[in-house]
Amino acid sequence: MSSEKEVLKALSEYMDARNSKDYKTVVAMSSKTGTLDTNSDGSFHKPLATQTEASWAKSGDAVTQHFYAEATAISEDVVHVRFYSEGMVGNDGSLSDYRTRVTMNWVKESGKWVVKTDQPSVFNVAVKIKIYKSQ
Repeated sequence: MSSEKEVLKALSEYMDARNSKDYKTVVAMSSKTGTLDTNSDGSFHKPLATQTEASWAKSGDAVTQHFYAEATAISEDVVHVRFYSEGMVGNDGSLSDYRTRVTMNWVKESGKWVVKTDQPSVFNVAVKIKIYKSQ
């Protein structure tokens, strides 16, 4: 299997883990030397960060799908990925419609493809929906 196909398969596993809140898998699929991330909230680039299950648990609610994923090998152990993502994101039961373009770089560490960089660039956060929890 080509590196591009391997990474697209890994991307699907990674996004499924995020959606199911399987943060142990999300962290395992992130670079052990840290990740470089930029949020889609207009803030500046973030410093190198080590991913933890605790930080992911605090990241809010989100269920997204990814579409039109493309992968391009830059070298034997680096693959650039780009795709569109949409779904619902938010906190404390207040969710917003979310659409974004995402670019990522995946690197091969100890024989596994892992996320090294992640940059969503939001192009639509429109509708807020309040979710009422039954008591």
